[in-house]
Order: sequence, then structure tokens, then C-alpha cells
Amino acid sequence: MQIGRKILGASALALMAGTAWAEGELNALVWCDHTDPELIAPFEATHNVKVNLREYEGTGAALALLEQSRPGDWDVLVVDGIDVFRAVEAGVLAPLPEGAVSTADYFPEVVMAENNTVDGVTYAVTEKFGYNTISYNSAKVDPADMESLSTVWSEKYDGRISIYDYYLPVMGLAAIAEGIATDAIGAGDLAKIDGVLSTMRSRAASVAGVVAAQTALATGEVDIVVGGGEWLTAVLASEQPELTWTIPKEGAVRWAQSIGVVEGASNPDLAVEFIKYITSPEGQARLATSSCFWGMPANAKAGDVLTDAQKDILRWDQQPDYLALTQLYPAPDADLDIEMQDLWLETLQQ
Repeated sequence: MQIGRKILGASALALMAGTAWAEGELNALVWCDHTDPELIAPFEATHNVKVNLREYEGTGAALALLEQSRPGDWDVLVVDGIDVFRAVEAGVLAPLPEGAVSTADYFPEVVMAENNTVDGVTYAVTEKFGYNTISYNSAKVDPADMESLSTVWSEKYDGRISIYDYYLPVMGLAAIAEGIATDAIGAGDLAKIDGVLSTMRSRAASVAGVVAAQTALATGEVDIVVGGGEWLTAVLASEQPELTWTIPKEGAVRWAQSIGVVEGASNPDLAVEFIKYITSPEGQARLATSSCFWGMPANAKAGDVLTDAQKDILRWDQQPDYLALTQLYPAPDADLDIEMQDLWLETLQQ
């Protein structure tokens, strides 16, 4: 999931690419949820190593950074599950050693071999997933209205909605509202999706990135975030338990992130050990509840490590139903992607 991710400027990439790391340390390009010391410190202590983390925003930024880096600069890459193939095509992911990482204890729906494997070779493994769905303030809206997309952006909530500013999941929700599968969206479906987006936008007070949408919900500026989910409200649950999320009966969009070893890594064996740790029940529980954003662990055995309170926030017992209801991000080809982005820009200008 590209949570509010934007491409970094060329000067920033050049500066980052010029970073020199000490020999023998593990160097990882990651999303912000991996920068939590509670996640990284146990691995460093166990292996007596230093993990150097560089947070990036957007698959395009990661690929540009890797292209400008020297061979061996990076060992581990975290990437959006739908973009693993792009990393493989760019030659920046190495095949994982056969049998090195087991997915036997994973929720079956998030093994996603079709995403993490190219031409029969496994390059990455799912590490975390979650939902772009509906976040809301249960003290200010009728929770029953949040159980159907037909009432989420109805006139009843005019001016009380914020839309998450990322076109793929929001257009995916619009498609689901029209009964269109996210993996079957074609050019002929855009008119229907446009109609839903127009209605949604007409009722919205804002279209906002992660921080702005989260702030608007927390301060009461809006009562609903379309495209939100556990990743938006879970970190607020202890102080504002009325801020919550749900999966409507029509369904929602499911995001997933993967982790792999960078081609030409200086420490490939240690990189594999890091992936083993991240996908272990203990690593999964820590990653799922990272201070940056929460999400569901891919490894179902993490449930043995998570507390009851954490599982309640993540809707642990409802995962079988949620997984059955949700669909992956739309993955349009280049031409359709341009059309979808153009439609999104038109929506923003309304």
C-alpha cells in the first residue's frame, strides 16, 4: 500500500544514493513501519549487527534510488505487493533461496504467489496487509450506515467526509460499489466509476493524504474517511476509541506489502535472516503494531503473540470474512493507468 507516498526529488535521491554504510551491516530500503526500534532492536541483538534503515516513499522512488546506488549498497527492499514484478523487471530483486522462507502459516489469501513469483521464481514474500476501506467516528455517525457503500457517501453525510488521496484504492472502492471487480476494471467501466467518484467528491470536505486525513478525523473536522482502514485509526485507538473502521457488505480493497533481497546485496545471507525474522510470529506481531501504522500480519501465528487488545483493534476474529470480502488493488496496464489517473485528476478539480 502506498500510504501517502510521493516521488522524492532528484537531489534527495542523489544525496541518499551517495550514503556509505559500514561493511558488515545490513542496509534496508523500507516503509516507515520498519523504523520502529521495537521491531528492529531484537534482530540487532540476536545477530549482533546494526540495521541501517532508509525510509522511502513510492515504488518509483525506490527504483530510482537503487538505479543510482552502487552494487552492494542495499540488502533488503520492502515494496508494494503489486509492484514486485516492477522490481524484478528492473533487476533489483534477487531470487529467494528455495525453502528459505515458509508461508505455511500464512493466511492463504495473502501468500500471493502470483505477485511474489515471476516465471516460477520467488523474489519476495508478503509481510503485512490491510484494507483501504471506511474509517469513521462511531460517536458521530450511525455505524449501521458504514456497513454499506451506498450510504457511506450519501447526502446524509454531506460535508463530513474526507477522501484518501490515492487513486487506485479509492477508484477500487468506487468500482466495488458498482459491482465491478478490481481486477476486471477496463476502459469501458470508467464512466460508471466516474459517476461514483463525482458523487463521492460532491459530498467530501477534503481529499487528503494520510496525516491530513487522520488529523481531520481525530479533530472532528470530518467524521468519515473513504479509503481509510486499520492503518489510519489503529494508532489512535488508545486515546480515541470512537475512531474505528469496518468493511462494508459490498467489500473493500486489500493492500499488501512484500519484502525481498536486493540483487547484488553485500550481505545476502543476513538479508535472508532478516526476512525470516520479519515473517516470524514475533516479528510479524511487532510489524503489525508498529508505531508508524498498524496492519494485519501475513503470518496467522502472530495471533499467538499479539495481545487480546491488539487483536481486537485489528478485528482479528473477523479476518476470514474480511479476506473473503476484499479484493486486491486495481493493477491496470500502462494505457488504462493513464486514463485512471486523468479521471482522478478531473475528480480532484470538481
